Amino acid sequence: MSHQPIDIGIEEKDRLEIAAGLSRFLADSYTLYLKTHYYHWNVTGPMFNTLHLMFETQYTELSLAVDLIAERIRALGVFALGTYKEFAKLTVIPEDDGVPKAQEMIKNLVAGQEAVVRTARSLFPLIEKAGDDASADMLTQRIQLHEKTAWMLRSLLE
Repeated sequence: MSHQPIDIGIEEKDRLEIAAGLSRFLADSYTLYLKTHYYHWNVTGPMFNTLHLMFETQYTELSLAVDLIAERIRALGVFALGTYKEFAKLTVIPEDDGVPKAQEMIKNLVAGQEAVVRTARSLFPLIEKAGDDASADMLTQRIQLHEKTAWMLRSLLE
């Protein structure tokens, strides 16, 4: 099988570094997706209906986002990660032990949304240096969405 070289105006070294960073971003996003879905299934209490529906909206959006992130990694010429083991090694978002109460779920999701934002922001120096506008655009959109979601979740705690 012949290997067609990738010539998109980003040096191979930079493509590999960006893909490694996006893999961390993918791991955080997928872990947050999993946590949000878990909370959707298991939330209880007086805010059940609100949170059940809100968490569903959030995990549905995240399921589409992880696809975009993985496809960006592929466009850079690197295979996307896809196992719990790989994600667990790379993510900064902790897993839960047991089922937290609704208020704790909200706090954990705020922390998760903000963690994803910090990971995304950390990639900008490299992405800008390499001139990778496509990755920058995707991350800018993701940051905007995660910051808005964190704000909406935080508002429930007041």
